[in-house]
Amino acid sequence: MHPVGFLLFLPATMTRRAPFNPDRVATPPASRHLQPPGPLTVSQVTAMVKHAIQSVLPSTIHVVGEISNFKRHSSGHLYLTLKDASSELGCVMWRSAAARLKFTPTDGLEVVASGTVEVFERAGRYQLYIRKLEPRGVGALELAFRQLRDKLQHEGLFDPTNKKQLPEYPRRIVIVTSPTGAAVVDMLQTLERRYPCLHILVYPVRVQGEGAAGEIAKAIRSVDTHQAELGGVDVMIVGRGGGSLEDLWAFNEEVVARAIYACRIPLISAVGHEVDVTIADLVADVRAATPTAAAELAVPDLQDVLAGLGATQNRLTRATRAKIDLAGARMTGAIQRRSFAEPATMVHRREQIVDELAHRMQRSLGPRLHKLRRWLDATESVVQRIAPHVHLLRRTVALREVEHRMRWAVANRTSTHAQHVERLADLIPTATQHRLTLAQTRLESGRTLLQSVSHERVLARGFSITRTKKGRRIVRTVAGLKDHQRLITQLVDGEFESQTVNVDQLELFE
Repeated sequence: MHPVGFLLFLPATMTRRAPFNPDRVATPPASRHLQPPGPLTVSQVTAMVKHAIQSVLPSTIHVVGEISNFKRHSSGHLYLTLKDASSELGCVMWRSAAARLKFTPTDGLEVVASGTVEVFERAGRYQLYIRKLEPRGVGALELAFRQLRDKLQHEGLFDPTNKKQLPEYPRRIVIVTSPTGAAVVDMLQTLERRYPCLHILVYPVRVQGEGAAGEIAKAIRSVDTHQAELGGVDVMIVGRGGGSLEDLWAFNEEVVARAIYACRIPLISAVGHEVDVTIADLVADVRAATPTAAAELAVPDLQDVLAGLGATQNRLTRATRAKIDLAGARMTGAIQRRSFAEPATMVHRREQIVDELAHRMQRSLGPRLHKLRRWLDATESVVQRIAPHVHLLRRTVALREVEHRMRWAVANRTSTHAQHVERLADLIPTATQHRLTLAQTRLESGRTLLQSVSHERVLARGFSITRTKKGRRIVRTVAGLKDHQRLITQLVDGEFESQTVNVDQLELFE
């Protein structure tokens, strides 16, 4: 697609207007710097500011800036901030104006906003009420096309693996286009010329203007839903003739793209000329350069089909004649064989072979059957002498006798063990009590001996134990002490703390 640019034309009066200068406001000189008597309310100040802005600024201004803090409210209104290197301007775009936008505003996008500057009394701030918004440097339609293309490509709507193959010989085609345009005439003439045996249905829709995209999407969904009632639809062609980007915009709408993607019928997009590329072309199963090319892609040329059928017929005729000749030659050779010339001779020969085989079988089986008969007679006499039922009866009696003796032995051993267990039960408490008494006696003896040699008994006889306070080491000799070292002395009834004064002092009494 050729890039399309948009130029911004400003009124001649605005191009010559000088920058706003508050000192040039047409107010009486005497009252410009005079305040009305008494203090002003907030509402009065806000009203004065609003009046000053409305009286000085034009009704429509055009502002260039970068979008930030963009927000689309649930009501449909748009709230954003336009900023440059040093300032910011709050902006509002009402739902009615936002509905006419072809692109989606995003943060960081540089735009030209046209509207009116007014004061929002409740918040006491001025803001721009946008009536028209266009991206700077690229047209709104071109930007909307790129945004939708990137979005649908990310979702996989352009994936070649999802595209359906066109049938080779369609029987019914539906054309979704304007019934008054030249494109439908070209397609009908091309289809009639190339494949006159085709059944064609035209679904009339608007192909440009407001609401055209909705009609096209509805037509695609309707044909896809009711294709069985239409007798089966093999191919659908959606398109129109050439035009500007604005004229072709209905085929760049998201609703049309999603209807094409959801369609189960193979669909050809034929929009504009070869240089025109729309979203519908990218989503469709096949993209045609022109409506006429779409008709040529949808059906084969009947003359080519007939020529192909004629060539196929000739190949089949030659192949069939060759097979017939080969089969005839094989039949002639088979008929000339002796088996076909004298069929009775072959049957008699086979009968003779059967008789011979039967005679050989009788000679082979006779001796074997006689030998088996003699073996069975000998075996019968042996079985009768053995009398197996008598042998089984004897074995049964012996087993029962063994079982009786085993039961008696088990019962006797069980009684003996029970008596032994009862005797042990009587002896265990007595033995246990005796062992406990001996253990207690040993325990008391050990406690008495331990108490007699314990350090408490030694302390009770007038001795003491001296330890260093730090580390709690027992002082055994004076050599291990230092001056001013703190000691803990343990007596029989407690401890007391002391301190060394002079470790090297001589004995006072010699």
